[in-house]
Amino acid sequence: MHAQPPAGHAGNPADALQRAFARIAATRMAGLPVCNPALAVAVPAMRRHDGEWLGVLLTPWALSLVILPGGGGRFRAIAVGESQDWAFPSGSYTFLGSSEDGLGPYQTCSLFSPVFEFDDQAAAEAVALAAFDALLQPGEGALDSTAAAREDAEAARLAGRPLSNQAVSRRAFLRGSLFGGRE
Repeated sequence: MHAQPPAGHAGNPADALQRAFARIAATRMAGLPVCNPALAVAVPAMRRHDGEWLGVLLTPWALSLVILPGGGGRFRAIAVGESQDWAFPSGSYTFLGSSEDGLGPYQTCSLFSPVFEFDDQAAAEAVALAAFDALLQPGEGALDSTAAAREDAEAARLAGRPLSNQAVSRRAFLRGSLFGGRE
């Protein structure tokens, strides 16, 4: 069963999102081995997109695209485990539903989880911003070399170099091709 679209956040919900996930980091996720101690909760980018709020959320356990209701009528408050597909200039992506006290319903599309590839906050936020920008750029088409990108990422991993230093096409990055996702 799908609920009616929520009224939405009138103003930019980046601060509310950051506070909600900082609370989660300090309670439910505190001390868990899936967390990267070099990272803190941040919302490096958030803006309106097609009447809803689109952003990127960095936590010590994940880097995700996030959509919150902005009153545009396209966002559905869906249960955990349910999904909604969203079309962007770079392609179509599946977001999973969730809700948090003090924030309300939101949807996420995981980019990295866990986030041990990042040595520090600056590197993680740089990748977060690159992903956000890439999402809103037209796709690069069939000429993407995802196999070569996978090989470069594997070579970096084996050499102990962080993936955040690797050159990656927008489509490969957003579709998760480096990690065996869609091509």
